[in-house]
Amino acid sequence: MDSMEVAMGLIAQAGDARSSCMEAIGLAKEGKFDDARAALERADDGMVAAHEIQTDLIREEMSGSGAPVSLLMVHAQDHLNLALVMRDVADEFLQVHQKLIELEGKG
Repeated sequence: MDSMEVAMGLIAQAGDARSSCMEAIGLAKEGKFDDARAALERADDGMVAAHEIQTDLIREEMSGSGAPVSLLMVHAQDHLNLALVMRDVADEFLQVHQKLIELEGKG
């Protein structure tokens, strides 16, 4: 796989994970906590796939056979970092919405 395909794979995996995180936040806001947790699990699956790609890139670079870093690869890493942050934020929002609904007596 060439570096462009690898970068696009990272972007796709990270983008899917980020979308699942946003979905989880929306579901939590509606009080659908089981569905929200399922969306976070899908996000985790995407993160694992993205981390596997990233780990392979790091191994290649450490062995001296890595491709030069391109702007596209930097962009892909940025997407992955954003998805990682969104995963943490989504988990916090889920907990906050769950507590809020409990306090309002709707849960």
